[in-house]
Amino acid sequence: MQLVFASNNKNKIREIQQLLPDTIQILSLTDIGCHEEIPETATTIEGNAILKANYVTQKYGFDCFADDTGLEVATLDGAPGVYSARYAGEPSNANANMEKLLHALDGEQHRTAQFKTVIALNLKGSQQLFTGIAKGKITTEKLGNEGFGYDPIFQPEGYAETFAQMSATLKNQISHRGKATRALIAFLNRLQ
Repeated sequence: MQLVFASNNKNKIREIQQLLPDTIQILSLTDIGCHEEIPETATTIEGNAILKANYVTQKYGFDCFADDTGLEVATLDGAPGVYSARYAGEPSNANANMEKLLHALDGEQHRTAQFKTVIALNLKGSQQLFTGIAKGKITTEKLGNEGFGYDPIFQPEGYAETFAQMSATLKNQISHRGKATRALIAFLNRLQ
């Protein structure tokens, strides 16, 4: 089975391809000739995932899935949330985003946060949503060199290290994207 993953983020594509069975081949947006920036104008994480999946299906005619992820910090009323990728402004910059978040939490004792990923799947004319959540907290400094995005400042519940200090294998087992992707895979496997 071939499915378009509505992304050109090589880190995300690699992370998801590692989780999928060999029977499912992922095509990126570049692979299908989609070089434009897909608008992410929804006000929710679910909404952006749906927008991206619908864009590819309607404009290019492919079965596809798209994800959107946000980091939700309790003390900041769920911010940066849907705006996580561009929290510090355009263009998207992971270091600037982390610095802004660390500054916003400076001196704050309550650093509870969660990563939330929603995957929207358009397959054979119907749409399914899959959600994965990883609970944890924001550290006071950047730790580790693995992963991407906010990984160096997110410490998942029950672990002493950040996502950026973990192996890709361990992160995939416990991460928001890993949980949402496993729900997607379970659904796809039931169809085969």
